[in-house]
Amino acid sequence: MDKVYQIIATVQSVKGHCDFGYQVGEQVVFDGETVQGRVCLHALYSFLPKVFAMRYGANFPWLEDKDVATHACPDAFNPVVFEIRRVEESNTEDQ
Repeated sequence: MDKVYQIIATVQSVKGHCDFGYQVGEQVVFDGETVQGRVCLHALYSFLPKVFAMRYGANFPWLEDKDVATHACPDAFNPVVFEIRRVEESNTEDQ
């Protein structure tokens, strides 16, 4: 793999009542080995395919910025909207 990406999911908006308690600005960081931050399993289940695809370089032609997507959790009555951002990591290892 030529490039390695970290994915950061940031809560952009919360409408209604999120039972998990998400607040705007909270982040979940995926680095390929760990997941850092609080993550609702319902939201995770729904946005994980996008996170996985973006981590490995997928491009979605409908995005204005190839490194930024949005995703809403599956609760239609109380949606939490996430920004899914791809950030290039350095591909060096400490030896």
